[in-house]
Amino acid sequence: MTVDGNSFDANHFKQAMRQCAGAVALVTVGAEHGRRTGLTVTSACSLSDKPPSLIVCVNRNASAHARIREEGAFAINFLHEDHALLALTFSGQKGVNGDDRFAFGQWTRGVTGAPVLADAVAAFDCVLAQEFETTTHSIFVGEVRGASHSAAATPLVYLRSNFHKPRELRETVAIGDLDARHLSWTDFS
Repeated sequence: MTVDGNSFDANHFKQAMRQCAGAVALVTVGAEHGRRTGLTVTSACSLSDKPPSLIVCVNRNASAHARIREEGAFAINFLHEDHALLALTFSGQKGVNGDDRFAFGQWTRGVTGAPVLADAVAAFDCVLAQEFETTTHSIFVGEVRGASHSAAATPLVYLRSNFHKPRELRETVAIGDLDARHLSWTDFS
């Protein structure tokens, strides 16, 4: 639905995006205790493996935005199913701000100095390689300098304004054609 013939209604956009599942991650920044901060996102994903890099979209009003520029490094920590409270804390919904958010969870320091969640499904320690600005957000490209993962952990997913565990969704997903199970991502690119 268009408004004034040129722009799409933001409310319709938001309603449609709520139907798209996203992996929940914490973007964390700050090498020094007392100067760390972070935010909860569903806008982080792989960009390339040559060099290994990810992108994340961060609102310019977020406290972490300016800190990522200052530090030139950040971590993207993908959360597991038991991290819903941590996700709410870093989203600001629990009234905890800045460095106080790191009182929750088990944190280590990555090679860049960025805070890395020790029990994340996957954590990527990145240097800021590029930045692109849009009207409200910046797209940060991070080149990976360190990574960790836990194959046994179940990822936390955000869908329809709620957190979910993938096994809750698994019952409604059909595998489909037997041959499709043997395809890899490289068959599509």
